[in-house]
Amino acid sequence: MLRRLQLSHLYVLEAGLIGIFFVQSLRLLIGLAYSQVASGELVSVLDPAALNPALPGIVQPTEVSSAISFLMYMLALPLLTLLLGRVRWLIVLAVVLAAGGRALLATESIGSIYAAALVVGGSLLYIALMIRHRAQILPYLFVLGFGADQLFRAAGNTLDPSWSPAYGTIQAVLSIAAIALSLITVYRGRPGESEIAPDHGSLPFWGGLGLAGLLFLEITLLALPNAVAGRAGVDYTTFVPLIAAATLLPLVPTIRSQMRAFISAFDGSVRGWLWMLMIVLLMVFGVRFRGIIAGAALVAAQFTVSLLWWWLVRPRTERERSFTGLWLVVSIFVFALLLAGDIFTYEYAFVRNLATPFEPLNTLVPSLLRGFRGMGLALLLLGVFLAALPMTQTHRRIPWVGGPAWQSVLGLLLVILASVGTAAAGRPPLIAGVRDVGVIRLGTYNLHAGFNEFFHYDLEELARTIELSGADVVLLQEVEAGRTTSYGVDQALWLARRLGMDRRFYPTNEGLQGLAVLSRVEIVFDEGTLLTSTGNQTGLQRVQVRPDAGVVTLYNTWLGLLLASPTAPTIEEQEQDQQQQLNEIFNILTADHPNGNFGRLIVGGTFNNTPTSPLIQKMRDAGFRDPFAGQPPVRSITLDRANLQARVDYLWLRPPLQEISAGVMDNRGSDHRMAVIELQIASR
Repeated sequence: MLRRLQLSHLYVLEAGLIGIFFVQSLRLLIGLAYSQVASGELVSVLDPAALNPALPGIVQPTEVSSAISFLMYMLALPLLTLLLGRVRWLIVLAVVLAAGGRALLATESIGSIYAAALVVGGSLLYIALMIRHRAQILPYLFVLGFGADQLFRAAGNTLDPSWSPAYGTIQAVLSIAAIALSLITVYRGRPGESEIAPDHGSLPFWGGLGLAGLLFLEITLLALPNAVAGRAGVDYTTFVPLIAAATLLPLVPTIRSQMRAFISAFDGSVRGWLWMLMIVLLMVFGVRFRGIIAGAALVAAQFTVSLLWWWLVRPRTERERSFTGLWLVVSIFVFALLLAGDIFTYEYAFVRNLATPFEPLNTLVPSLLRGFRGMGLALLLLGVFLAALPMTQTHRRIPWVGGPAWQSVLGLLLVILASVGTAAAGRPPLIAGVRDVGVIRLGTYNLHAGFNEFFHYDLEELARTIELSGADVVLLQEVEAGRTTSYGVDQALWLARRLGMDRRFYPTNEGLQGLAVLSRVEIVFDEGTLLTSTGNQTGLQRVQVRPDAGVVTLYNTWLGLLLASPTAPTIEEQEQDQQQQLNEIFNILTADHPNGNFGRLIVGGTFNNTPTSPLIQKMRDAGFRDPFAGQPPVRSITLDRANLQARVDYLWLRPPLQEISAGVMDNRGSDHRMAVIELQIASR
């Protein structure tokens, strides 16, 4: 008995390590696949002579095809278990692939799509084999994996520091440990012995769908504290330990026993549907409302969802034919479809007609993809439906079982340590605000979601640009707070902590995309308003800073894009959309200052139009002054692309503010340059 318990501990430890590698690499793989496909598509339509080879991120279409082909092969690895599932030593190969690929990921600052695909493929093969031979350990892989991911991200201010080359030595040790554990566990668990009998399982079709739904919910929202904070409008620091506790509590046998007692009160045919309904209500409340109660609802949703890992697998008889590998591949395919839908809830405005040979689909597909606007909650609820399906199909068995008291004590200790650890790692630094100054530097910077023109992701480059500018206050546009395509990072939070600044974020799209202000000057007020948008949803953010006894009021915006496309509205129609947004901004300014005394006021951001346009002339006619007026056009360019250079980002002043200097920062972190002005803070 003691030997079996010791072996089970090794199984859990091995599964936990693979779970960590899998979650970290899956998050990275999603972002890498998105960026490489986007880069390859862009390169394919540009003149090769216009490309700057020194600019990072340029990927040729042939390279993208090779990477995607390799990814497909890796995702199909679980199919090997249909023929070789009885070969227990295949577990060692799966661990070598996952652990070795994860070690390779730490050799680059943002990793390689090949290495990430290797980890995910090896992990999926491991999961398929574990379901067959060690089914009871499966939930521990996912729960420990997502719990550890939260700890890493808290330590890195939402950016996983284990992707850095500085983590390479630690990762090498962990990878070697995982391989050594696999050799030990496979050798000690010899064929013919009952491992933790009965522990042979099978993933049914419903379990595959449930796995897809669970991965989608965890990757896009519930296991990402900054995404929960963005959706519910709550403080990130407060909810980091709460999400960690909600994720890990199902590991405690006493908790599972209590949940078993609760659900046993309902008939087997309805208990799964009731559990699904409970999660749906929590999700709707958490996403549709804002504040502490909404955040608490998402924490509760995470706890109830984390318990569903125990329902994916069912026991298997010795002679039963298992299709676990097949349903696991189907699960990943469904998960990918859900992710694609999530992407288009943000990027519906950029959908274009399909090229040859898919042109016949243009009557349906573009309209369908644009229809994902505002469908973020609907996709999450679809994920809940899929995640709870295995529970609805299981009537006679409740897999939440208890255990010895010492296991509950150990589990609770783990939850407490993880919660305290994430709370300590996620706490904000102390910020000494700028006070009683006569001059401040102010900038506006469109982050382009953290990507440069060719979708190379480098937050450190963005931070260096802001740092070198010497700006005390920065208006940010196209900021993301936890999207899967931008690696789940809260960009405003990361930049603020990296630069020692305070931040305010205003979401305009699905709670995770919008506008932000960074400031070394004390922020005393912030709010935001959505603007009418036929294209990508945008808004106006209002922030007040106090450099002295009075305040300076900042308005930060990102007006609609002008996109030339046969399927998009005409440029004239899109400019009318911009004009309507600008009129709404003027109405807001008038409402905020009904007596006509605007005080010290600045309006800035990305206006997506040139200085000679009627839109920009309207700002001048309204009494706003352009600090860059009179400069040579080449010195004030803010949009810098291979086939387009223009000024589209502005900072507008009203008296009594007076600029001392104005300039544009060169950078490679975004496809926009940062415009910076130095201001004399005049008395009212």
